[in-house]
Amino acid sequence: MEKKNLDWGNLGFGYMTTDYRYVANYKDGKWDDGALVTDPTVTLNECAGVFQYSQSCFEGLKAYTTEDGHIVCFRPDLNASRMKDSCERLEMPVFPEDRFVDAVEQVVKANAAWVPPFGSGATLYIRPYMIATNAVIGVKPADEYQFRILVTPVGPYFKGGAKPITIRVSDFDRAAPHGTGHIKAGLNYAMSLHAIVDAHAQGYAENMYLDPATRTYVEETGGANFIFITKDGTFVTPKSDSILPSITRRSLMVVAEKYLHMPVEHRPVKFSEVPDFAECGLCGTAAVISPIGKVVDHGKEICFPSGMEEMGPYTKKLRETLTGIQMGEIEGPEGWVHKIM
Repeated sequence: MEKKNLDWGNLGFGYMTTDYRYVANYKDGKWDDGALVTDPTVTLNECAGVFQYSQSCFEGLKAYTTEDGHIVCFRPDLNASRMKDSCERLEMPVFPEDRFVDAVEQVVKANAAWVPPFGSGATLYIRPYMIATNAVIGVKPADEYQFRILVTPVGPYFKGGAKPITIRVSDFDRAAPHGTGHIKAGLNYAMSLHAIVDAHAQGYAENMYLDPATRTYVEETGGANFIFITKDGTFVTPKSDSILPSITRRSLMVVAEKYLHMPVEHRPVKFSEVPDFAECGLCGTAAVISPIGKVVDHGKEICFPSGMEEMGPYTKKLRETLTGIQMGEIEGPEGWVHKIM
């Protein structure tokens, strides 16, 4: 198989049309067989439920080329399970979890020429998503839906290495109490857009959202979970019913405990604790870990001892170990690395 003629080492993190995408339709109470298609265009009625009442959810994962030349992806079963939870909360039909993983395999195999080579720093980003497709004017769930998977090659999230960022404590709430903060719904991300644009305009890379009920506990950002390292080397990550269950965060908890032999705590984290931590970061599919050097709380700066020049030592080791597992350089727990071809 001949790879596409791309400058793999200089790809940005953006969309590029590839050869195939996977499409399945739900109608009359059941899913069709699904198929790979070449047309990237989606044609919908102007009154489609996704336009009127935002019935949509999505996932994100990556395919990699390992050192021995295999194409793999990372824990797709957890993406399938999380999309199931999203669909159930949004009154959308669940796309069967086994079919989800099979569809990922199909679309990656069909676009194998777009999977970046090992050592390039690039990956194939996989975006499964579901939308309501039939016309809905009354406020109710739709009757018809479309499940799709697109893929696109992307470069590393951080060019030249992950430098610590400065974030702010946001005055906005990311999610409502007992709302949809725990699922990967498009509407959650729409809510966060104004806050992130405002943060960027003020010179900050991201927002730190506090819990919407009391605004005393750390939640997450618009698209990533927080991790903290205590001064004695304990891995701490916030627990809340309105935090998205990040697959990267759950994996890092295992890496910390089983590979790096760090104590691990998954618990509510008071904002008043933040100045006492030695290291801080954001974790997610795109960047794995984004180190945070400073949190600004309405003019008051919280500076972490790890500094603004590079990742803290624990954060760096966590990132290196997890990416090593993903790339096949380190043997991971059974089932984590899913071989596609």
